[in-house]
Amino acid sequence: MDAALEAIGETGPSGWSLRELARRAGVSHAAPAHHFGDKAGLLTAVAAEGYAALSDELERADGDFGEVGAAYVRFAVTRPAYWTVMFRPELYRADDPAVAAARARSRAVLVSGARGAAGRPERERLVMLAAWSLAHGFAGLWLDGALAESAEDGRDPAELARAVFRTAAEGFGSPGD
Repeated sequence: MDAALEAIGETGPSGWSLRELARRAGVSHAAPAHHFGDKAGLLTAVAAEGYAALSDELERADGDFGEVGAAYVRFAVTRPAYWTVMFRPELYRADDPAVAAARARSRAVLVSGARGAAGRPERERLVMLAAWSLAHGFAGLWLDGALAESAEDGRDPAELARAVFRTAAEGFGSPGD
């Protein structure tokens, strides 16, 4: 897994082979195939582990709208190899039970974080989609270098995301933000 994450960080999710990963990891060329079956199996394991780690990060935010957004961005920025795979379901077996469970867990935290910002139950889904779009878009912009001026100014991406979420929460009508 470590060799895969390293390779993904260097060349993306498709720029390497299982044989290359075996060489990097110092194991027999058959070991990755024996353990994961194929490249999709390995990327399925990466996605499941990534979603579980994202869920852990989001749960530490304890349902606070701005903190959940900051946690989402922090995860993406600190674990970009996972991030690269997780949101590309064509690369892995999206119906894998471990992936589905971890993805559902992270979604539940996002829904919970949006609940307080929604103000009214009928707005929860829209607020969750808006918040997820905001966090995912912010993370993507940061990782792609589009927010380079903030990075060059030494801004912490999670701190900046937290401020962006507080500003958005005012627009969503969240009490107390």
